[in-house]
Amino acid sequence: MSAGGRTGLPAPRAALLLDTQCALGEGATWCARTGRFYWTDIEGARLWRYDPSDGQSMSWLMPERLATFALCADPRYLLLGLATHLAFFDLATGVTRRIVDVEPGLNTRVNDGRCDRRGRFVFGTKDEGSPLQAVGGFYRLNHDLSLERLPLPAPAISNSIAFSPDGATMYYCDSPTREIRVCDYRADGSIANDRVFTTLTDATGEPDGSTVDRDGGLWNAQWGGGRVVRYGPDGVETERVDVPTVQPSCVAFGGPPGALSAGVAHLDMLYITSARVDLDAAALASDAHAGGVFIATPGRRGLPEPVFQGSRE
Repeated sequence: MSAGGRTGLPAPRAALLLDTQCALGEGATWCARTGRFYWTDIEGARLWRYDPSDGQSMSWLMPERLATFALCADPRYLLLGLATHLAFFDLATGVTRRIVDVEPGLNTRVNDGRCDRRGRFVFGTKDEGSPLQAVGGFYRLNHDLSLERLPLPAPAISNSIAFSPDGATMYYCDSPTREIRVCDYRADGSIANDRVFTTLTDATGEPDGSTVDRDGGLWNAQWGGGRVVRYGPDGVETERVDVPTVQPSCVAFGGPPGALSAGVAHLDMLYITSARVDLDAAALASDAHAGGVFIATPGRRGLPEPVFQGSRE
């Protein structure tokens, strides 16, 4: 496989956008309603927001580690996947309201998550023990705020949760296996035909966060590999983006300044979060922008991020 995937062309290279030096940047999310980019520093317990219209960033300190989050139908709020529980977050006041605890009694925390195309929040957990064991789970927060466990294999580190444009396919992974899996995801929320989607073939890297473009391609950030790889719906690599940091962690399609048109962004820019954790002084000396946000223009367009449709009432 050439560096540029099946095209045989050189891989585009991402550029540094924000040198935020997050310990564990994750949760890349573009809000098409406001034209702003959100992400989290999990280990820093901080939610970040960047506005490309003025180049300004701001952040909020969280009550505990923030692993993942989702936009809500009411734009005043976010749905938070904190380490031990789910909560609503008021962007104006900074107040959180607990919804439900996740895996109480287990040495795990919430990890990756995305909304499905019907606005239900699907997420997974990761083991906090050493050595890692596959003791976590995958869950869905429904519109009525009920939490159900999905019938998928227990992960050590859940990641790569994403949904096809029509919502009928769910992608996910247990990162240490170096496989991304896929299953049929029906309108009623039932799951069937769980199977391997693709297996990483590079010598380095594990699958981390993913997003889907409007053509149905899955873009996956590959932790430890310094790259983002696009796979077609058949699981075959088609393109990749080189990222000038070793631990890219999550991806989202967004827009540049002025990209909002009738409330929908062009979504042709790929935002990429990254991390500094587990890098020693020597590694950081050659990877000075680890933990920053990077950006690339890969020649594809994304889809607006689904929002959580559950009610706070």
